[in-house]
Amino acid sequence: MGRIAVLPSHVADQIAAGEVVERPASVVKELVENALDAGAMAVLVDLEDGGRSLIRVSDDGAGMDRDDALVALDRHATSKIRSAAELVGVPTYGFRGEALPAIASVSHLELETSPRADDEAVGTKVTSRGGTRAAVEDVARTPGTTVTVRRLFYNTPARRKFLRSQRSETRAAVEAVTILALARLDVAFTLTSDGRVRIDAPRVAKVADRIAALFGRSTAESLVSVEHQYGDVAVRGFAQRPADAKTAGRRAYFFVNGRPFRDPFLVRAAEAGYRATIAAGQRPTLFLSLGLPGDRVDVNVHPQKLEVRFRDRRLVERTVEEAIKHALRPLEAAAVVGRGAPVGVLAGDRGDAGAVGILPPRATLFDRAGAATPGRRPGAPEHEILQVFNTYLVFETPEGVAIVDQHSAHERVLYERTMAELRGEGSAAQRLLLPMTIDLSPNELEAVDQHADLLSSVGYEIDPFGGQSVVIHAVPNPHPRFDARHCVEELVADLARGRFGALANRLERFAATYACRAAVKAGHTLDARERRELLRRLFACELPPHDVHGRPTIVQLPKGELERRFGRT
Repeated sequence: MGRIAVLPSHVADQIAAGEVVERPASVVKELVENALDAGAMAVLVDLEDGGRSLIRVSDDGAGMDRDDALVALDRHATSKIRSAAELVGVPTYGFRGEALPAIASVSHLELETSPRADDEAVGTKVTSRGGTRAAVEDVARTPGTTVTVRRLFYNTPARRKFLRSQRSETRAAVEAVTILALARLDVAFTLTSDGRVRIDAPRVAKVADRIAALFGRSTAESLVSVEHQYGDVAVRGFAQRPADAKTAGRRAYFFVNGRPFRDPFLVRAAEAGYRATIAAGQRPTLFLSLGLPGDRVDVNVHPQKLEVRFRDRRLVERTVEEAIKHALRPLEAAAVVGRGAPVGVLAGDRGDAGAVGILPPRATLFDRAGAATPGRRPGAPEHEILQVFNTYLVFETPEGVAIVDQHSAHERVLYERTMAELRGEGSAAQRLLLPMTIDLSPNELEAVDQHADLLSSVGYEIDPFGGQSVVIHAVPNPHPRFDARHCVEELVADLARGRFGALANRLERFAATYACRAAVKAGHTLDARERRELLRRLFACELPPHDVHGRPTIVQLPKGELERRFGRT
């Protein structure tokens, strides 16, 4: 008997604080969310020493009268829900009723507030020390609320000791406000740290303008718009052009029904949409907002409301992946020379790629049977196509000039066709009148035997010939300048080195390697028909602006950039 006891309230409050308040950034997040739920149109955050010494959040929201201000510091007190049923699809940010008392239990806290409904009302100031109310007094102030938190974790020294450097804590607090600023364009946000303005984001009407205010114009101009819906799941926002993706500095922000959340699996789903457009290790920046019915997502699964649970996760992940693929298809997603165009304005041919006309799957790129018919085709260049340096195809677009790398473009065409063949019945082969014999190393011979299905799927018919040799009876024929011997030697060498990994990656990497080896090269002269045919096929691809190595196939030179360079603007 006597081994089990009810904890004192101040101990229970500190335990609750551990769930909600991990660091100064947690305090900033909770207080700013309360301000937004109170209808604030402007939120000001002041920090000192990374939030250790001071955190002050001021807003012009609804404010509270004295009775509500006193109750607000009690555990489980909230204005946002009244029953458990309201937890389903709850539209507010904070709703647990634990943030203010939890913060107060581990700090010196002052709450100043005045209701918006009565401009003549006297404001209320409540002072708390370690969760114990110290004073209540009148205060003159404008409608709204200011919460000042000093000496955070003063009574829990073990937790204060584990805080990071001032720079790290400041960075985390800035990130917390940044996320909420992305969610609420209709609210102005300002954050000052030790007298230095770190965030100055006025109210805006467009997400692109808020992104520019928070991350800079260059980041905003590297993005393309995302808009896709499948069933009752909608995905909107912005994704970075593959040509602008980097190995470091990636930002990935996700929102569901206006609420920010973290989900590494959705990040992976979005990156899957970039497959075969960026190099390994590159991480594109993402700003994606999901919309779905409230009963399809549970937001009450994390003490800090940082995670959510979807009823049909696979559907959401598939929709996100497809949304990215759709965003990367149009010319808008191609690389841009020069900057200055607003996000989403550099739109090229946005029509359905299928409208360009897809050649029969067995036709080769430059054969006469598969050639484009004369006359204008929807989505194909309307003007003359020039070849420069025997490497680049140049043509006029409604927005400026497009420059296409002929090797990268043909590589994309062959990659997508090869992937279809690898997953289907294989490619038609051209039988040789005189079979070709090549010598291989023991490892390469073993690779030919193990991966005969892959080699056959692209058109190679290979049999042992005794000793270290194999005989090739048939080869693919992607274009007249194709070097079948050199291509198979490189493919077999790559297979012998085990470059292609597991099944899904094996198919993609093999297709990418074959496409690279088989595509027309820089320096090959193309006649007018071949140029137009190559572009026609490129624009019939699923992802025409990107090759399979993370490089662009198309570079845009906007008309505005030309006019700027020539002093016409």
